[in-house]
Amino acid sequence: MQQLTRKQEILGWVAQLVVAAVLLQTLFFKFTGAEESIYIFTTLGLEPWGRIGSGVAELVASVLLLAPRTAALGALLALGVISPAILSHLTVLGIEVQGDGGLLFALACFVFLGSALVLWLRRRSLPIVGDRFRAS
Repeated sequence: MQQLTRKQEILGWVAQLVVAAVLLQTLFFKFTGAEESIYIFTTLGLEPWGRIGSGVAELVASVLLLAPRTAALGALLALGVISPAILSHLTVLGIEVQGDGGLLFALACFVFLGSALVLWLRRRSLPIVGDRFRAS
């Protein structure tokens, strides 16, 4: 299996830590039932289970992102959670939610891009992809 260069390894770790930090930071709002979170998930017709379920998925993704062996799986899960969030902003919620100046949308885009970067850098650690690279 091809190793990452030192720059790629550093970039991967920075992306993993920052994405995990953003996801973990939002958990407080989801799990405590903050007004903005309740507004978002009520608007989407998913309150409370969508809020709690996405929070659990984000927690799992964050934990997976913090270990090199599972970082690609964490990034894949983060992409799976954040993609509907971005789509919801673009179709139902709008870029700006309750006067936040688009901060939640920007953070979602940042998590998407960071997760995509981690997935690309750590793709060989995925069981199916990794086996294909080892066979060649």
